[in-house]
Amino acid sequence: MKTKYVVALSVAAGIVIGAVAVQTLHAQAQPPGFIVAEIDVSNVEGYTKEFLPIAGKALDAGGAHFLVRGGKNEAIDGAAPPKRVIISQFESFEKAKAAYTSPAYMEARKIGDKYAKFRIFAVEGVAPK
Repeated sequence: MKTKYVVALSVAAGIVIGAVAVQTLHAQAQPPGFIVAEIDVSNVEGYTKEFLPIAGKALDAGGAHFLVRGGKNEAIDGAAPPKRVIISQFESFEKAKAAYTSPAYMEARKIGDKYAKFRIFAVEGVAPK
């Protein structure tokens, strides 16, 4: 009788471990999402003091990992880029869009729109091999 319980418990544990492994592999195979933001700041002081702290907090909560956050940029070919370029990475395309359309970020944008013009778009990355 005890053997039946041990076998049943082992099978159940195997199913649970297998399900967790499949979920983990599925999450790893999902391509990352990126946000590219081109920002033309008209009032650096207001943008830096009023907008950035609130927007940064909202985007951090959304899972943003910043790869480029301002810094020097230069045109190689074509029109010059705006004064500020942001590139952030997220676990997925959907999470990238969700972070930049979240209520917290949209509230921050009400402030940011006073100090800058934004062009923001989401891009799906390449799935890891």
